[in-house]
Amino acid sequence: MEKVVKSANKEAEQIIEWGELHKIETCFDRAERLKPCPIGETGACCKVCHMGPCRLVGKNAEEEARGVCGATLPTVAARNLVRMIAAGTAAHSDHARDMVLTLLAVANGEAKDFKIKDVKKLYRVAGHLNIEFEGRQANDVAKDVALRFLDDYSRQRGEINYTTRAPLKTQERWRKWGIVPRNIDREIAEAMHRTSIGVDHDPDHLLTHGLRTALADGWGGCMISSDITDILFGTPTPIKAEASFGIFKEDEVNLIVHGHEPTLAEIIVDVVSEPDMIAYAKSKGAKGINLGGMCCTANEVLMRHGIPTAGGFTNQELGIMTGLVDALTVDVQCIMPAIAEISKKFHTKIITTSEKAKIPGAMHIEYDEHRAREVAREVVKTAIDNFPNRKKEGSHITEKFPVIAGFSHEYIEYMQGGRWRGSFRPLNDAIIAGRIRGVVGLAGCDNPRVPSTGLHRFLAVELIKNDVLIVSTGCGSAACGTAGFLTPEMALENAGPGLREVCEAIGIPPILHLGACVDNSRILTMR
Repeated sequence: MEKVVKSANKEAEQIIEWGELHKIETCFDRAERLKPCPIGETGACCKVCHMGPCRLVGKNAEEEARGVCGATLPTVAARNLVRMIAAGTAAHSDHARDMVLTLLAVANGEAKDFKIKDVKKLYRVAGHLNIEFEGRQANDVAKDVALRFLDDYSRQRGEINYTTRAPLKTQERWRKWGIVPRNIDREIAEAMHRTSIGVDHDPDHLLTHGLRTALADGWGGCMISSDITDILFGTPTPIKAEASFGIFKEDEVNLIVHGHEPTLAEIIVDVVSEPDMIAYAKSKGAKGINLGGMCCTANEVLMRHGIPTAGGFTNQELGIMTGLVDALTVDVQCIMPAIAEISKKFHTKIITTSEKAKIPGAMHIEYDEHRAREVAREVVKTAIDNFPNRKKEGSHITEKFPVIAGFSHEYIEYMQGGRWRGSFRPLNDAIIAGRIRGVVGLAGCDNPRVPSTGLHRFLAVELIKNDVLIVSTGCGSAACGTAGFLTPEMALENAGPGLREVCEAIGIPPILHLGACVDNSRILTMR
């Protein structure tokens, strides 16, 4: 019988095979056992009211099938898609709201463990928002910026602030179709209202609002979050790091930050280097503390501090199965509840930190930006205390790959013209001349129902082979990083002649790591 490949990453596949030998279930096993519902998979199942679920099936379902209320298949499919858009927008934008509130707390002197690290970026953002910044204290400007961003969650009429950052022709097109977001929360709430029973039945009209809700995410929540993260923690510039399960160290405490919100992780980066924490780790028999990342929090600390990453979404259970992770701290989004169960077979402590998200079986240390360092120390100490409990069982991996990460909008502009003549003109000229055929954003979580990370890797290789520059975020970046794709040498080996020439001239990889999934907004502003 032909072996079924579950991951395109050979290190992940090695751990999966080890788990199968030891009868340890992972998302890959569940994906194989739990076949997707063929009706729900096509969007033909309606569950929005008490009369359902209604399954719209049949030979001529698109023309004939209707729900109890009379809703057609196109209407039901549109509703389901719009609800998914609303959920995604809610996730990114709630993350952004927390970043806004943190910036406001810093500006007011209430979050004393943080400070504004990139004043230049603060002033640039203030300029986008038409806030006066010349001759003013940074904290005063930051307060005005935070309050202006909060308007994007409460304004009842008008448009979100960052609409003006889009090209004029794009803005005109949005207004023509009536899809400019008014405020982030309103578009999410209206999406839920319109998709309820008895409200909006026109598929095209529903999808039009889906576009407006999506714009509230990309040009609202995502962009707000990226800008504030840069203001507080520094705008990324290229940095060298490592990726793969080989980042875990057998003789050190391994603490992994996993999730999406960067504020606690940023403080943990400082705390693991504190002399008293290192001394405490040595008192428990460890040689030091090794901090690593998983998923999008990994991208945040990778592109600012060079903290290594163990990969993306489908790697979280596999990381625990190495037997080397002493603590895995999580916040929100993309956290599999299965990690609490699988951790019982090893020694790993799962620590939830967000007031919004708990997992049965995990310990909880709640994060509060007003005492961030205190919380970070408690998390690090928990990992250190667990080091002596480490067992020998596990699939230890030694392979790891170099990564060049941290290509922000500002740095890409700078590297093409320097401090005074920063521009996207050289890149645009290369596209106009045909040396580069275009730029593609590679993003999105990996999926255990197909060879994990395989789609990302296939697209990456095929696109650069055909002279297409890739800008990647989130799990797209993780997939490329754990494959060894995020280096300039990759261009020499795999890129087409036009792209290779441009990469050699500028000194960049053919795949530019732009950060976490909320940093999709960096892709939007690269024009």
